Amino acid sequence: MKAKFILSGTVLCLLAAACFAADAFTGTWKLNEAKSKLGAGLGKNSTVTYEMAGDSVKVTIEGTTAEGKSFTDAWTGKFDGKDYPVTGNSTTDSRSYTKINDHTLEVTGKKDGKVTITVRIVVAADGKSRTVSGSLTDASGKKVTMTAVYDKQ
Repeated sequence: MKAKFILSGTVLCLLAAACFAADAFTGTWKLNEAKSKLGAGLGKNSTVTYEMAGDSVKVTIEGTTAEGKSFTDAWTGKFDGKDYPVTGNSTTDSRSYTKINDHTLEVTGKKDGKVTITVRIVVAADGKSRTVSGSLTDASGKKVTMTAVYDKQ
């Protein structure tokens, strides 16, 4: 009986680890500037980290603004398409993530209820890179398109 209990516990731990490891988004991603096409007048998100926070996901973005000032932006929520608050970002105060499939997210950022960012995030099949493409509204209110490529660390 004890052996069955230990075996069941081990199997559950392995399944949980496999599910966590299978999440293509989890981990730290570093901007590959050589492969990216950032719009003029935009800052850059140098490092993006996805980590589990209970039953939610915490996304932390570190980078520099268009003016060259460092920032850290944090969002905690679920990939359920609902708005959750953002801290540390002057262009968005809420963000929603929708999981399209195991390798694709759609993200919408809002400031005072108005959409300022729409992007699609696609993780490569091998899990070693991800591409973020979409449009953002810059400080002057102009829409700018961008494509950023990140390498998994």
